[in-house]
Amino acid sequence: MKAWCITESGGPDVLKCVDQPDPTPGPQDILVNVRAVGLNRADLLQRMGLYPAPPGAISDVPGLEYAGEIAAVGPAVQGYKAGDRVMGLIGGGAYAEKLVVHERETIPVPEGMDWAQAGATPEAFLTAYRAIFLEGGLQPGQWCLVRAATSGIGLAAVQLVRAFAGFSLGTSRNRERLEKVKPHGLDVALVDGEGELPKEVMRHTGLGAHVILDLVGGNGHLNENLQCLRPEGRQIVVGLMAGRDDQVNMGLMLGKRATVRAMTMRSLPQERRMEMAQLFLDRLLPHFQRGNLKPVVDTVLPFDQAPEAHRLMEQGSHTGKIVLTT
Repeated sequence: MKAWCITESGGPDVLKCVDQPDPTPGPQDILVNVRAVGLNRADLLQRMGLYPAPPGAISDVPGLEYAGEIAAVGPAVQGYKAGDRVMGLIGGGAYAEKLVVHERETIPVPEGMDWAQAGATPEAFLTAYRAIFLEGGLQPGQWCLVRAATSGIGLAAVQLVRAFAGFSLGTSRNRERLEKVKPHGLDVALVDGEGELPKEVMRHTGLGAHVILDLVGGNGHLNENLQCLRPEGRQIVVGLMAGRDDQVNMGLMLGKRATVRAMTMRSLPQERRMEMAQLFLDRLLPHFQRGNLKPVVDTVLPFDQAPEAHRLMEQGSHTGKIVLTT
């Protein structure tokens, strides 16, 4: 099989397409012919040497989410057969023509969803759902501030908040890109740099956001987010696009009685990934089947253009997911 390997830390050109042996499924595993791979910021950070694969994951082949067709199943597999369409999250190794995963980590591809859409679904929607509802505890009728709303996770978050009866505010530095998010359920669009964000959030929500999904990270954003929270609100840090370092006003945090939590999906152990796959089936799949949730794909490129896909993501001009298809 062909796979994209990271040969050294650096720019997109360190990705090299190489021949590797086909993986062999164990008793409870399935062998997947990969049809689509969703790109994520973690792929770029891994390529640059800033985000190594977690223990037990393939270390030199990036890729956290995939969609494909089952080629073979292990003798103890009960829920799938060859030919079934599946998607899912893994710790690494999705930039390959084939991969092996435990059957309980996989999610059936919803009917009517094409390969590119399926490849753009697992990471964005499971990350956003976990952050907003499991870690953040958002309830119906409450406000969620999404920073930044134009990313794949941001677009998934806006849809999820609407689907589960909440209200959303979303930020971006680019008004044109932010306008593209409105049709997906964004209630309030706020352009970074146009006015004072905390004042705008208070104007629309009264007391502030109940939950903040933070994909931006440091460089002064933490205190700004705290000012946007209402008392006893929760900020969930998922991304660090603006940087890893920041300072916090502890008086402001104490005064708000705020909670700041951080989470990642990639480092979850296998049993937790199994739990998340089951959560998707129980809570999210019905919304996909009814059309309440839909992945937003910005660009689809052939599998052999992985370096170009990385360059496109680094430019930051996309709205939604970038996907490689085989």
